[in-house]
Amino acid sequence: MANKELRFEDALKKLEEIVERLEAGNVSLDESLAAYEEGMRMVRFCSGKLDEAEQRILAVHKTDDGSNLVPFGEVDV
Repeated sequence: MANKELRFEDALKKLEEIVERLEAGNVSLDESLAAYEEGMRMVRFCSGKLDEAEQRILAVHKTDDGSNLVPFGEVDV
């Protein structure tokens, strides 16, 4: 599945599955390395999606002068 088609929730689920498999310890070194590489791709993907979401939220809370109204965690809805 190409990253363009991958949803955040699917990537997070895949990452959880990888962690479970590695924690179980029933994989060879080569399989562990491949799983680790795939896990890191999922981490980078999820991190990027979270960064994008944060930027979209901050953009909604900009004032006319370009400053943020309030810090992200203190937004009253």
